[in-house]
Amino acid sequence: MVAGRPRRLACWLLLAASLLAPVLACARGPATGPVLVVGDSLSAEHNIPAGSGWVSLLGRRLAARDDRPREVVNASISGETTAGALVRLPALLARHRPSVLVIELGGNDALRGLAPAQVRGNLEKMVVLAGDAGAKVLLLGIDVPPNYGPAYRQRLRQVYADLARQHGVALVPFFLEGVALQPGLMQSDGLHPTAAAQPRLLENAWPLLEPLL
Repeated sequence: MVAGRPRRLACWLLLAASLLAPVLACARGPATGPVLVVGDSLSAEHNIPAGSGWVSLLGRRLAARDDRPREVVNASISGETTAGALVRLPALLARHRPSVLVIELGGNDALRGLAPAQVRGNLEKMVVLAGDAGAKVLLLGIDVPPNYGPAYRQRLRQVYADLARQHGVALVPFFLEGVALQPGLMQSDGLHPTAAAQPRLLENAWPLLEPLL
């Protein structure tokens, strides 16, 4: 009987620990790691004043939140491709340990005529890497001009929809919704939003991003 007491005590301690684990997790609250944005010129403030881009606006919005202030790290590079970002991503995840990864990529791949299957493969690897690192993912979908043809455009749009469905990640189907082709909101090259368009870009992302925070 005496010899059995330590065993019973150990069982009780294990049971108590298992019951308390969810409580302790809740007490720690939601993850507060930074929001990491990996994108191209649409997120890198191309040809607009520094600090006026949608990522900068997001940083100021989150900094003003008293409940859960959150740092925003902008790792976007003008001209970036899905392949280039995939190479950079492991180091970015290890360095910043984000709780949310925003992926805004694919436009430069499409402009180079990269096959949608290759775009998908690179993006999928990024999504998996983020999940393995404990980060939630928001995909910002893109489109290309009509001269690329309806078949290519549809296949490219399907890349983002399929990834979101199969991996359970959040998706903004078309990040430039309400901005593309709008006078005053696009630069003269027809590809990059103006400073005036940046608040709209943030609002396009925000409804999907906020729940991840």
